[in-house]
Amino acid sequence: MEDKAESIRNMFSSIAHRYDLLNTLLSLNRDKYWRKFTASKAGLKKGGSAIDFATGTGELAIELAKIVGEEGRVVGVDFSQKMLDIAKIKVEKSGLERIIEFSHQRAESVPFPENTFDCATIGFALRNVTDIPTVLKEMTRVVKVGGRVVLLEFTQPRNPVVRRLYFFYSFNILPMIGGIISGRKDAYEYLPESILKFPSPEKLRDIMIDVGLKNIKIYILTGGIVAVHVGVKA
Repeated sequence: MEDKAESIRNMFSSIAHRYDLLNTLLSLNRDKYWRKFTASKAGLKKGGSAIDFATGTGELAIELAKIVGEEGRVVGVDFSQKMLDIAKIKVEKSGLERIIEFSHQRAESVPFPENTFDCATIGFALRNVTDIPTVLKEMTRVVKVGGRVVLLEFTQPRNPVVRRLYFFYSFNILPMIGGIISGRKDAYEYLPESILKFPSPEKLRDIMIDVGLKNIKIYILTGGIVAVHVGVKA
């Protein structure tokens, strides 16, 4: 597991400088909508608090900060310092540095007490952790009772036509473009492979229930290629 974590850390650190550009380009600019939708399901209000696990370059943390406002608090944690360095620059340019703080941490264990935040989120990163139930337990632990845990992740389309088109694009076009722009084709070959191995929306829902979440809702977006799971801490 440690070997996987180090391999994933090195891979994401190496593409950090092109990460945001490629997310927008390869998703046909839909990534922004997916994050806004996810933030809208976090149950946050002005003055609220949130923690974004595996925050990367801070895109989802920024969306959360827009909701909680100047009286709120957002913490982004990630195991790649290079990703966080880019996130910090971005937040400073956006004028949100009083709301958002970043911490170099593994998602499996974060240094915050139980019942600290109103919600916990993770966007496009649950596929990359060493142990999904462990991370979901940690997300649930730091959320207040009645708070939400929100997961944004790629999934496999159910429609057979969409599925064929999606996987042709993911296994052929995406690695080629990603490799040219980032210089790391292997990073964009990893993406579709990780989606194939990731639990189905139903199995992920069951894991959420097992770690103590209830009232699970699943939102399938953009023809079935993205799923947002929302659970409430019991």
